[in-house]
Amino acid sequence: MKIYDELVARGLIAQVTDENEIKELINNGRATFYIGFDPTADSLHVGHFMALCLMKRLQMAGNKPVVLIGGGTGYIGDPSGRTDMRSMMTPETIQHNCNCFKKQMERFIEFGEDKAIMVNNADWLLKLNYIDLLREVGACFSVNNMLRAECYKQRMEKGLSFLEFNYMIMQSYDFYHLFQHYGCNMQFGGDDQWSNMLGGTELIRRKLGKDAYAMTITLLMNSEGKKMGKTAKGAVWLDPEKTSPFEFFQYWRNVSDADVLKCIRMLTFLPLEQIDKMDTWEGSKLNEAKEILAYELTKLVHGTEEAEKAREASHALFAGGGDDSNMPSTQIMPEQLTDGAIGILDLMDACHLAQSRSEARRLISQGGVFADEQKVESIEVKFTTEQLEAGIRLRKGKKVYHKAYIK
Repeated sequence: MKIYDELVARGLIAQVTDENEIKELINNGRATFYIGFDPTADSLHVGHFMALCLMKRLQMAGNKPVVLIGGGTGYIGDPSGRTDMRSMMTPETIQHNCNCFKKQMERFIEFGEDKAIMVNNADWLLKLNYIDLLREVGACFSVNNMLRAECYKQRMEKGLSFLEFNYMIMQSYDFYHLFQHYGCNMQFGGDDQWSNMLGGTELIRRKLGKDAYAMTITLLMNSEGKKMGKTAKGAVWLDPEKTSPFEFFQYWRNVSDADVLKCIRMLTFLPLEQIDKMDTWEGSKLNEAKEILAYELTKLVHGTEEAEKAREASHALFAGGGDDSNMPSTQIMPEQLTDGAIGILDLMDACHLAQSRSEARRLISQGGVFADEQKVESIEVKFTTEQLEAGIRLRKGKKVYHKAYIK
């Protein structure tokens, strides 16, 4: 099966322009394509995962990825799918986040001469002269068409800032720049990016002629991938310091029955023939499919060793075993105790199981916190030094486990 047909079979393609030309380029390894990542945090999350897997698939088929880090567009913020304006980040924060992204992406994409390249649009966007941009690029965009774009519709009701209104122009300019300077002939993005991406294709053709070789293709990264990423507050991160390999494994182990095969098809590198055989699985076999999904993705992000540890820890927990050696854990220091004990709110804070004390109170009041599989009934519950010496298994909801201990 050719790579384009495989992408279709895996459910990754949502919309395309110039399908025959795109198919020919991709299948023959002649696509130089880019996907953009705005540095809105210091770690990628699972909402980015589909894009990373796609880049890896296409690179394995001989195509050249261009990873575009949005150090420049990060100054504006993408309004797509937003009901409010993003927080403004400092240049230092943007650069720090860009550096973190690059380090994580190197686990997925092979960079180097004649391989993938990484570029930062701050290198050209921050140098633009506003009047020159208006004359060179602004004349190519119809305000009427822009206002009809899906990416702006939600914001029009509550107010769209002129800052964000420029995002489409900046993203379009990225494709124009990459086409001219890097030979980039294709762009990929989520289905919420369709209007922005068409803007880039149209800009190239208007500035450089109808024969300019620039194409667009979108994926189901908004309805599927971005849903997986959730919000920044509850995101599942690729950074093991933010989401441990065990927590990452458990996240995928607990996907819904309806989503498990869809995720296996889209995100793993298992052969389609093997996945097709799973289509008839029901009942307990779906739990086996979830474990396959969790193991394969944890291995891809964190390596085989961590995937094995996470799987063993999961088996030990759900089999009622006592081996919690691979469970995420926090050492409590003696000075954190008062009169030989620590309260549940302080313990959850120390283990980073809640964003705030008010969230911890809410979780406890809703019956969502357990200690050694016993529901924590009150925010007044305390744990002694002796209990901590034995180790306390905390559980938040159905998925998040953590061990607290003291030496």
